[in-house]
Amino acid sequence: MIPVGQAFSSSYAQARVKFLEAAAAGGLSIRSHEHPLKGAEGEVLAMDVALDGAPDARQLLIVSSACHGVEGFCGSGVQVHALHDADWREHARQAGVAVLYIHALNPHGFSFRRRVTHENVDLNRNFPDFSAPLPDNPRYAELHHLLLPAGWPPAADNEAAIEAYIASNGLTAYQAAVSQGQYQFPDGLFYGGHAPTWSHLTLRKVLREQGQLARRIAWIDLHTGLGPNGVGERIYAGRRDASALARAQAWWGGGGQTAVTSVYDGSSTSAELTGLMWCALYDECPDAEYTGIALEYGTVPITGVVQALRADHWVHLHPQAGEDLRSQARRQMMDAFYTDTDAWRAQVVAQARQALFQAVDGLTS
Repeated sequence: MIPVGQAFSSSYAQARVKFLEAAAAGGLSIRSHEHPLKGAEGEVLAMDVALDGAPDARQLLIVSSACHGVEGFCGSGVQVHALHDADWREHARQAGVAVLYIHALNPHGFSFRRRVTHENVDLNRNFPDFSAPLPDNPRYAELHHLLLPAGWPPAADNEAAIEAYIASNGLTAYQAAVSQGQYQFPDGLFYGGHAPTWSHLTLRKVLREQGQLARRIAWIDLHTGLGPNGVGERIYAGRRDASALARAQAWWGGGGQTAVTSVYDGSSTSAELTGLMWCALYDECPDAEYTGIALEYGTVPITGVVQALRADHWVHLHPQAGEDLRSQARRQMMDAFYTDTDAWRAQVVAQARQALFQAVDGLTS
């Protein structure tokens, strides 16, 4: 096992090298799906996939990072640390569980320190039924012009209008309106898109190739940005399904901060969302029993997270914005989705490691 700090990186390019080197050193089967664009440093971008275990294993654990680009600074560190953890790897191997690491679901966002894909799409809102009418979010429509005003930083009257909305409706309602997912404003926050993105299509391909032989699948998707700093909330990740939620609670649940929460009953810090990524597994691996969680690590209060996203979107929409504004927006994004301290990283790894062991025990119970 390596020191925790060595598993984490200061750029996507560095994170990718650490992941690929760790996977290769561990003898894992690796496949890279190259992105059509280059990264912030001109580097190759890819969704890299490494399988630790038998390709025909009947029990499969998926561990994925960077669904929301910039959140990969956390998720990649967890994956790299796990690949260097001999005790963890032996535990999965002895149980007959194959572990599929998907590094950088959204490599473009990871590299450019944005939450969205290169299409400006939130990947975890990009899985609705595109053949049907797309979900409506009238509450976001009320806020769109306030969230992305004509100038930045926002004027006093803009901030006052948002504060008035929160005062009238509550912070929880504000978070839900902004983050639920919307399909009306392509330039807006939490945009779900009007078609599958590159990351969407590539993930489906990975699930088909790697998961169709499995009969029991668990998925831990690593996220940041909600909840108390350093606390990893275990949020049920799947369809509205009482039996699957009960399994997730039995495998990963406990009391207090280790309880498995759900967006469907209001127990999660997350609002109920549309177009969830994990639902692709039901389509691509229809013969498997699926149980999953999003492991969501807290950073800063939700108002700070939304403010960082507003700034990031604003400078992206205004190429003429000065470097000072752009640098400030990048700093805000990193602070909102990654706490750069040894204590935070240690908390992240310890909680993830526990969840990994619990997933293997659950799959074989």
